[in-house]
Amino acid sequence: MRFRITFNTERGALRLPIHYNHLIQGAIYANLDRVTADFFHDRGFEFGKRRFKLFTFSRLMGEYHLDKESGEIVFIGGVRLIVSSPSHEFCSSLINCILGDGHIRLGSQQVEVVGIEAFEPTPTSDQVTLRVLSPVVTYSTMTRADGRKYTCYFQPGEQDFQSQVFENLKKKYEIIYGQPAPVAPMQLRPLGQPRMNLVMYENTVIKGYTCRLALSCPKELIKVGLDAGLGAKNSQGFGCVEMEEVVAC
Repeated sequence: MRFRITFNTERGALRLPIHYNHLIQGAIYANLDRVTADFFHDRGFEFGKRRFKLFTFSRLMGEYHLDKESGEIVFIGGVRLIVSSPSHEFCSSLINCILGDGHIRLGSQQVEVVGIEAFEPTPTSDQVTLRVLSPVVTYSTMTRADGRKYTCYFQPGEQDFQSQVFENLKKKYEIIYGQPAPVAPMQLRPLGQPRMNLVMYENTVIKGYTCRLALSCPKELIKVGLDAGLGAKNSQGFGCVEMEEVVAC
């Protein structure tokens, strides 16, 4: 399930650092009940040696301009945010807390929630076009000859990007449904030139990509991607996507 949350700042403009993902993530955790927040923040869902938080969120959407002198992004008027998760507990807690308070705090600013829409995107085909709402991240940790580790990021159109997205979806599917993911041919290709996005998250630079994506795979896996996000670092505000239309891959 996903929510489209609309809010206005009580000061007439919402000023945030350009790299604001951590503020959105913090606001989400702050609007969950204590038990749910502790679980998603501290534990998540285990799969082997990895843990998955199974929620994602978009960039903020609305009219804005960049204040280069202050290093801030300034939103004017209504601002929209998409939050998505396959977890009923997460969704129920988030919606109840936000409705009960009526406000969200983003850093030092309090914004008024003026609308919440809940909807359940359900793919009806194995072939869809996806619009990327926050950069998709795929990467591997490599080791140099001298033993030092470094991160290698992949971009849409590369085989490693496609394979990592699908392996990630399969793991999420198994966590959610408790059984292996369906086996079928899969393809993921960019439509147009992908745009690289460098995002600073808590003193770490993360590289992700935005573009439209043509996705062909079992619709059950498409559903997982819509609910839990594509790629890695979803709970930090990466990999949120929405369906655009049915296409031939």
